[in-house]
Amino acid sequence: MGEPLMHPLGLLAEVTHRCPLGCPYCSNPIALESRADEIDAVTWARVFAEAADLGVLQVHLSGGEPTARRDIVEITAAAHSARLYTNLITSAVGVTEKMLAALAEAGLDHVQISIQDANAASADRIAGYDGAYVRKRALAAAVVRLGIPLTVNAVIHHANIDRIADVVDQAVALSASRVEIAHVQYYGWALANRAKLMPTRQQVEHAVDRVEALRERYRGIIVIDAVVPDYFARYPKACLGGWGRRSLNVSPSGKVLPCHAAETIPGLEFWSVREHSLSDIWHSSPAFNTFRGTDWMKEPCAGCSRRLEDFGGCRCQALALTGDARATDPVCHLSPYHDLVADLAEQRDEAPYIYRRFRADRTTAAEIAKVG
Repeated sequence: MGEPLMHPLGLLAEVTHRCPLGCPYCSNPIALESRADEIDAVTWARVFAEAADLGVLQVHLSGGEPTARRDIVEITAAAHSARLYTNLITSAVGVTEKMLAALAEAGLDHVQISIQDANAASADRIAGYDGAYVRKRALAAAVVRLGIPLTVNAVIHHANIDRIADVVDQAVALSASRVEIAHVQYYGWALANRAKLMPTRQQVEHAVDRVEALRERYRGIIVIDAVVPDYFARYPKACLGGWGRRSLNVSPSGKVLPCHAAETIPGLEFWSVREHSLSDIWHSSPAFNTFRGTDWMKEPCAGCSRRLEDFGGCRCQALALTGDARATDPVCHLSPYHDLVADLAEQRDEAPYIYRRFRADRTTAAEIAKVG
């Protein structure tokens, strides 16, 4: 594989796919896992202990909406008992101040609240939930009152990119310590809505300038995390620091994935925590070893000086755009498929959003896009 195997630092624990919101940019799979298939709190406790033994330092309790689980306090306490830094990634909808206090008592270290826009009407329309904006602000205030560090996460796209400054101003007003300007990643539901979500190049260039000005304005007050969105970048990003290098993702049913969208790649074998220890999965799972290191690479990646920086970019994005998960991520200007990205970045569709929803079948994003 070209380099020694590193230990993971972060665990994304998707405890449920249930969520009150229908965000059209959601990167969860089109066929969401059901409540009946979710692993229980005892199993999560074992996973957290095994993660800590592997070297994991932090766990992100996510979903869906993690507080949709009635045993979320028990799950949080188990993560804390494993001495993991615990971060709750929440929509804030349905989270009461009483529940938040119980989570804090259980050892919750950090809260990340998503906001869909700085404008209430637009935010609720994007979320597909009337009143979501008001609930998010209320929970953010409760987080701060309890003394829990707060991050605001704003997924940026065509409908809200022109209000990045307002989003950051709002995060500061909410007393957040950090704000993530997270441009849409086109997987799952976001892929089905790509032409509706894609910003223009002019919007992106203006947003980059605004972020730099905001960083200067709020230096020492709030940390602003932002990167150029993939379709407008010159080089690809190393997906989660490289495939199977620094993080792992456990789905609601217990499947362990190298990255959030890995199940879109056909032919990969994903092991479950129901049958395997996390250590066995990290070291020996076929899915984790498929794209580790650089031996799997084709040209131009194989001979590129950046191959240990970006590891060829995102495998799921390469598949989505070229049909080949081993291809160079087309975001890279050296890719023979780069024109695909340039063309898609210019495509727009003003049709209504296809909102995230549960489906019992395995309908693909492309099929949903056709019927949406």
